[in-house]
Amino acid sequence: MKIAVFPGSFDPITIGHVDLVARALPLFDQIVVAVGTNTTKKYLFSLEQRLEWLHQVFDRYPQVRVEHFPNLTAHYCQRIGARYLLRGLRNGSDFDYEKTISQINHIVGGGIETVFLIAQPEMSHISSTIVREIIVGGGDASPFIPKEMHITI
Repeated sequence: MKIAVFPGSFDPITIGHVDLVARALPLFDQIVVAVGTNTTKKYLFSLEQRLEWLHQVFDRYPQVRVEHFPNLTAHYCQRIGARYLLRGLRNGSDFDYEKTISQINHIVGGGIETVFLIAQPEMSHISSTIVREIIVGGGDASPFIPKEMHITI
């Protein structure tokens, strides 16, 4: 079984994340959308809220499951038998960062492969960071988040 892990903080999930998973479904038997814990990040939304949103968005996809993991992504992949990581690239800066992370994960994860999908042009400007800024600033983030989500701060 080909299992891919799509790791992230998803604070919050965006339509770009959903598009990436939907486009990757034909490539894998199962995709695990996994919320990691990054001790250096300050989150806007609680882990419980982020997991709830992910379930709301991905419950319609039988090949997708949603989980949380506390430690290294590569170790989590080994634990669940995933041989692939799924990552999206919006621009060259993303590539430079993600290339380094994929090389580290390959070593630490015993040969785990990272599969990169290029963001659709109409979504290449969307990031969780920008969406958080819109939300905190009191703006309307609805064009950038899945319709299943209802954000209140």
